[in-house]
Amino acid sequence: MNDSDASYRRLGAHFFSENTPTKCLKPEVLLYNQDLAEDLGLANLFSDKDQGSQIFSGNKPLGDFAPLSLAYAGHQFGHFVPLLGDGRAHLIAQIKGFDLQLKGSGRSQFSRRGDGKSALGPVIREFIISEAMHKLGVPTTRSLAAVATGETVQREEIRAGGVLTRVAKSHLRIGTFEYISSRGLKDELKKLADFTIKKCYPHLQGQEEKYLEFFKEASQSYLKLIARWMGLGFIHGVMNTDNSSLSGETLDYGPCAFMDDFSSQRVFSSIDQHGRYRYSQQPSIGLWNLTSLAHCLIPLIHEDDQTAVKILQSELETLASFYETESMKVMGAKLGIESAGTEDKKLIQQWFDYLEKHHLDFTLSHLALKDLLDSQKAHSFFVDDEDFQTFRNEWTQRLKLQETNRSVELMNRSNPIYIPRNHLIERAIQNTYQGDLRFARELIEVLKHPFTEQEGREEFRQGPGPLQQGYRTFCGT
Repeated sequence: MNDSDASYRRLGAHFFSENTPTKCLKPEVLLYNQDLAEDLGLANLFSDKDQGSQIFSGNKPLGDFAPLSLAYAGHQFGHFVPLLGDGRAHLIAQIKGFDLQLKGSGRSQFSRRGDGKSALGPVIREFIISEAMHKLGVPTTRSLAAVATGETVQREEIRAGGVLTRVAKSHLRIGTFEYISSRGLKDELKKLADFTIKKCYPHLQGQEEKYLEFFKEASQSYLKLIARWMGLGFIHGVMNTDNSSLSGETLDYGPCAFMDDFSSQRVFSSIDQHGRYRYSQQPSIGLWNLTSLAHCLIPLIHEDDQTAVKILQSELETLASFYETESMKVMGAKLGIESAGTEDKKLIQQWFDYLEKHHLDFTLSHLALKDLLDSQKAHSFFVDDEDFQTFRNEWTQRLKLQETNRSVELMNRSNPIYIPRNHLIERAIQNTYQGDLRFARELIEVLKHPFTEQEGREEFRQGPGPLQQGYRTFCGT
C-alpha cells in the first residue's frame, strides 16, 4: 500500500520525527471524498464507518506505515524561524505517489505552545475549499475525510474537535530547504534536492544542470499557481515560505478567503495586521519566497558562490516577466481575450480600477460582462458611468480582433458561477457545529460543477448581504 521508494525516511533523521497521533475518544467520519478514495484504492475503508473513523482520526495506523511529522523552517511574515515543522500533523501513508496527512491529530516533536489539535470548523473549511479549488482547476492539496473527534478544544471559545485527512503530491516546502540550508548541511541539501526532483520533477533526473532546472520549474509552477489565485479573487492569507509548496499545489488553507466586492488591498486574515499578504501583494510575495529558495540552492548551482548568485539572480529577473505573461493569460481569458499580452495590460487594469471604484462583486462582475457580450445590451449590474463606457468601447474593439463565439467560450471556461463564498462556508461550519451536515454536503455538491448553471441553487451564486460583510478569518487548525 505504501510507496517505500518515495518515503521521507530515505532522507534520514534530519528531516522528520516519528510521532504517534493523539488518540481521541469517539471519532466519527462526517464527510469523505468518495471519488478520491476510489482513486487511492481506499474506498473500502469507508464502507465500515467505524474502521474509517478509527484510521482517519489517527487512532489506528493505515497499513504498516509508522506515522511521522516533517521538519522545516520558514519565513513567517518576513521573519526567519529556524525550526517549525509539523506541530499538529502526522503523515500516515504514501500511496500511488501521494502523501496522506492528518491535520489536527495532536502534538509532535515540533509542537510549541499549542495542543496540536484542531477545532472542527477549520477542518470543514479546508475540506470544502480545497475540493472547490480542485474543481476550479487550481493545483491544490485535496481532502479525503473530515472526522469529528468527540472531544472539545479551547480556542476563542470551546469548540468541537476535528481531524482532516489531507492528500498532496508532496509536503516539501521552500521552508524544508531553508531548514537544511540554515544548518549548513550541504550533503543533506543535495540529498533533499535529489529527493524533491525524483518526487515532484522526475523528468529532470540525469540532466546536467538539474538543480537549476529544478529551481526554474518549481518557481514557474508556483507563479502559475498564484496567477490562478489572482484570477479567482482568492487570497491565501499566510504566504509564509513554510506554506509554499514545491510541487506547485495550494498548501494550507488557514486564513484564506475569496473576495466578494473587489479591492486590490483586500485582507481577510486577522493576523495580517499590516497587509503583507493582501490580494495585490501576492505575486511580489511569491517572488520574494522564490528568492529565499534561490538562496538555499546556491551551493548546488555552482562551486563558486558568486557565480551561482549571478545565475540565480538572472533567473529571478526572468521569473518576474514569466509571472507577468501568466497573469495576462489568466486575466485576459476572464475578459474573453485569447493570448492576452502586454498590449492588453492597460485594458485589464481599466477593468479592475472600475470594479474597485464601485466595489463590485469580483465573480458576478465577470459573469455579467460575459452576459453583456452575449446579448450586446446594457446590463443593469453595472454602473454605467464614463469609466465603464470607455472600458466597454475599448474592450469591444479588442474583441473584434477574434471571433465572438471564441470570446464567449473562453469567458465561460474562465469565470466560475459558483465559488466557496465566505458566508456560505460560515453557514456550513455553524450548521455542522450544531450537528446538521445537510448544508455542508449540498455546498460541496454545488461546488463540484462551478462553471455550470444549476437550477434551484441561486443562493449559492449570490454575494453576501450587508450583515455578512466585513469578513475575517483565523488560523484554525
